[in-house]
Amino acid sequence: MKYEVIKYEVEDKILTITLNRPERLNAFNGHMQDELIHAFNEASEDDSVRVIIVTGSGRGFCAGADLGAGGNTFNREVRSNKGKKVDKEDPEWIRDGGGRVTLAIFECKKPIIAAINGPAVGVGVTMTLPMDIRLASEESKFGFVFARRGLVPEAASSWFLPRIVGISKALEWTYSGKVFSPDEALNGGLIRGVYAKDDLLPEAERIAKEIIDNTSPVSISLTRQMLWKMLTADHPMEAHKIDSRAIYNLGKGKDVQEGVNSFLEKRDPEFPSKVSEDMPDFFPWWDEKEFK
Repeated sequence: MKYEVIKYEVEDKILTITLNRPERLNAFNGHMQDELIHAFNEASEDDSVRVIIVTGSGRGFCAGADLGAGGNTFNREVRSNKGKKVDKEDPEWIRDGGGRVTLAIFECKKPIIAAINGPAVGVGVTMTLPMDIRLASEESKFGFVFARRGLVPEAASSWFLPRIVGISKALEWTYSGKVFSPDEALNGGLIRGVYAKDDLLPEAERIAKEIIDNTSPVSISLTRQMLWKMLTADHPMEAHKIDSRAIYNLGKGKDVQEGVNSFLEKRDPEFPSKVSEDMPDFFPWWDEKEFK
């Protein structure tokens, strides 16, 4: 795919995805939705990508949904069908675009760092929730503004947000719909830290490089899915089942031999296994969910 509203740049095993509609503060639209889904799916299977960083061009991260259509912005019957006859018995046509993106991020096999360089409001903040580490600049601000627009939280954020910041803080922010500072986001547990504008991407790259230089790609991919998927397990036995299979399978593989030998020999590891080829046979262990 030729990307038009995002940038897709790989360097030193880091993929930087840049939301690229600076004239609209990188407001989210259907075009951006499709390109983001494609980008995360592509990166998931690309062994040249070890870590993904997501940021915005210009002075914004993402100002939320593009409201250029006015009052019909969220009216699916007016906007999404483009004159085509719709089978309303098929629920696919009503699916939330932000949710399609966050589900693609959730299923991605690579660790993802959000470098939030400016305002992140509405889908601009909810799209970051399934990312693994969120950093913000001093110029950022946040807002779960849905109730102020007559809507509800989207992009599966009713699942993600309480798991990240707790139910009370999630309700406070979504009830008020207020726009708040990066310091409040930090105190509420939404972000890892607040950085000067010029220090934001270097810090994201430093974290990415630490992962790349020291860890097995297959181990990281499995770890990402284990921790996210186990958030809904009803008993630690479910984690034990997956832990046991993972340790058994990886324990007899080349990456473990390299990890142990490099430690004993006091040298940097060079892990040979690839996410595209060497995931264990039991992966994925979950059933794909359907939209009904």
